[in-house]
Amino acid sequence: MTIYEQTAPPIVWTVESPLNEYYEEETIRIDYADLPQVDPIQQRMIGILLFVTIAVVAFAILVLPNLLKSGDGETAVSTANNTTTQSDNRAESVDIAPAVGGIISPVFSPEVQHWAPQISKWAAAYNLDPNIVATIMQIESCGDPQAISGAGAQGLFQVMPFHFTTGEDMLNPETNASRGMAYYAERLQQTSGNVGQAFAGYNGGHVAAGTTWDNWANETQRYFTWSTGIYEEATSGMTESPTLQQWMAAGGASLCSQASNRLGLQ
Repeated sequence: MTIYEQTAPPIVWTVESPLNEYYEEETIRIDYADLPQVDPIQQRMIGILLFVTIAVVAFAILVLPNLLKSGDGETAVSTANNTTTQSDNRAESVDIAPAVGGIISPVFSPEVQHWAPQISKWAAAYNLDPNIVATIMQIESCGDPQAISGAGAQGLFQVMPFHFTTGEDMLNPETNASRGMAYYAERLQQTSGNVGQAFAGYNGGHVAAGTTWDNWANETQRYFTWSTGIYEEATSGMTESPTLQQWMAAGGASLCSQASNRLGLQ
């Protein structure tokens, strides 16, 4: 016979604890009105301060290194900028009414002074100031009647061959002066009497005479600087021309030495 033992069910004690309880936290709701409000003026000031800070940082990163790098060349750049500005202004302001007849200024080199009587005659023939004629001769040949450039320009006034007619002696002083001064007189008329613009046109052609500094080739810019500087100093009553001395130092002295030998002045 099988004997069954009856086992009593285990007793389970329930312990109440926070882990057994369902706990719902209170929902906290924050509206915009509950936030601290910033005054509109303060907002603008903060925006301005932020903008200035960004600008200063950008300047320090992008601009300052370049300024420090160019420190040694600052004076040279400033001088170059001043020269360009002065030349630009001069291109608009050199408009001196040509004086016909008379003698040339003492600022010109001995080689150009050698031609003083002829210069006065050529100036009168084309209603020009003799100092204009002397200035062109100074820069073009320094008075060397046999001067020929690498580009083919001829004689005292470095006139290009296409300005001459067939059979003309391009190196003959009278013929050369006639062609050269006729061309300058045309440029002077084109520019309504602007001596500086006409100088630029003598070097760079009628297109240069009709434009301004920024549109000129480097050679024409240099020519304009030398010619207007020398001419202004020649017409101001000076006995020496600082611009002419600069031109000499830049290479003109060699040209004048050649002219002096050709004319037998040495």
